[in-house]
Amino acid sequence: MNNDRIEGNWKEMKGKAQQKWGKLTDDELDQVDGRREELIGKVQQHYGKTRDEAEREVDEFSSK
Repeated sequence: MNNDRIEGNWKEMKGKAQQKWGKLTDDELDQVDGRREELIGKVQQHYGKTRDEAEREVDEFSSK
């Protein structure tokens, strides 16, 4: 997992993240600003997922 890749391409990936996790607001995605750990936390919070589930989803998302 390359965290720099998420951060470096966040502006491009933000729209795709909004499509995948529609419950996340634009403001929340702006706050995340490509930081993997924060995105995992937001996915956990909004979707009631375990840390492992959210981490897996974010890793799959970022590898595409």
